[in-house]
Amino acid sequence: MADDQPPKRPQQQGADAGWAALGYLLSGMIVWGGAGWLIDKWLGLPNVGLLIGLIGGGAAGVYLIIKRLDG
Repeated sequence: MADDQPPKRPQQQGADAGWAALGYLLSGMIVWGGAGWLIDKWLGLPNVGLLIGLIGGGAAGVYLIIKRLDG
């Protein structure tokens, strides 16, 4: 019954894996940092949400790197 399983994606290697990891990390920090910055501007806070967004986005990026690029 091996035909019932979805096909595995090919494992990224070399520069492709590095660029993918960089993309995950930067996109997480930019998206969630930007969301935190917008919340700061909306609520009038002194860049607290920006810092939380950057840290949370970095953590989410690392999670995706481990989940997607780990064998």
